[in-house]
Amino acid sequence: MSVTGTSLVPGEESSAASARTGAHTPVTVRRRIAGDPSQGRVLMLHGLANSASLWDACIEHGLGSSGAEVWTAELPWRGTSVSELSARGDVVPYTADALRAVPGGAGVVVAHSMGANVLLEFLNRSLEKGVDPFAEFGVRGLVLVSPFYRRSAEEFSWQSVAFSVDNFTRIMTEGIRVHSAGRLSEDAQRSLGERVRDRVGAYGWMRFFETYLRTPRLQTGLFAVPCLVVAGEHDFAAPPKEGRALADDLPEGDFRLLEDCGHFLMIEQARRFADLVGRFISSTSASRPPGGLRPGSPQEHDR
Repeated sequence: MSVTGTSLVPGEESSAASARTGAHTPVTVRRRIAGDPSQGRVLMLHGLANSASLWDACIEHGLGSSGAEVWTAELPWRGTSVSELSARGDVVPYTADALRAVPGGAGVVVAHSMGANVLLEFLNRSLEKGVDPFAEFGVRGLVLVSPFYRRSAEEFSWQSVAFSVDNFTRIMTEGIRVHSAGRLSEDAQRSLGERVRDRVGAYGWMRFFETYLRTPRLQTGLFAVPCLVVAGEHDFAAPPKEGRALADDLPEGDFRLLEDCGHFLMIEQARRFADLVGRFISSTSASRPPGGLRPGSPQEHDR
């Protein structure tokens, strides 16, 4: 099949043409599971300094049995390219490349951490222009995993900035710990975490924090698709209370807290996470067409 001038073959990566005139972007998409599009389609976006391998465990432990067509993206804020591309400027527009590269529409978009915040900012910019990005890209629903969110600019203090900077090495190390599944010593985890931190660099961290700072400006009332917000009970980086607040502010928001896990819950609780997302994909894909700038009705949240 052909998309934006590039060939997409199941199980192979392909570059997506840039949404910005005259440029090319290192965004690639890969169809991980052919599935049946009538059972749903899902595109998965990773967070800062991660890669599409972030989703391997949940695909293996249940999401693959959902029947849906599953796609994953490699994004400019992945570990191998984040420093260079972040130094060039705004990374948010690259989101369009991943969304556009999925044949038939992105379906349900699952995004983690910075990926979730970049996605929200991208959609919000379209909404500010009076454009319906949900219809344009065939987005039927959102699953926002470990998002960062604050309702007002006043909630950002110098202490909050210092906390994020001081804990950046810690969250990078946490990612190493979870991915290594006990195969590395604590000293090795810390050393690798510091290397990832240095590879991300100041520009990479700034691109993340810029999207965080803009969350009070999100026009959440215009996000007129079902949205599932998922947080880990012990997430010290993106506090679950922020995810709950985001779900409360979305017209069709639903919040779920997974116990006994932290920021990387799709690995620590892979089967439970896959089941939760699979059910959301199934119900969302069967219940409604994509998009529409219209108000929704709130769903009950876990409180």
